[in-house]
Amino acid sequence: MGNHCPDCERDLVWDNGTYRCETCEKSFVKQAFCATCDALLEKLQACGATSYFCNSCNELKSKSSARIYFEEQKTVS
Repeated sequence: MGNHCPDCERDLVWDNGTYRCETCEKSFVKQAFCATCDALLEKLQACGATSYFCNSCNELKSKSSARIYFEEQKTVS
C-alpha cells in the first residue's frame, strides 16, 4: 500500500521531510488519527515497525487501525 495524493491519486514521493506530488506540485504531511475518538495519534517507531499511541484513549493503536490523512503544506511566498 503506497501513499497517494489526495487530489489526483498519484503516488507521493518522499522529499526532505514531507511527501510531494510531482503532478500537482504540492507538499503534504502525513498524519494519523484514532478511529475510535478521532484524536491525532503519536507515531511510535521501533525495530522497523510503526505503531501509534492515542493519548485520548490511552491505548496503543496499530498502523492498520489508524485513519491516515495527508495535510497540504502551504508554501510561504
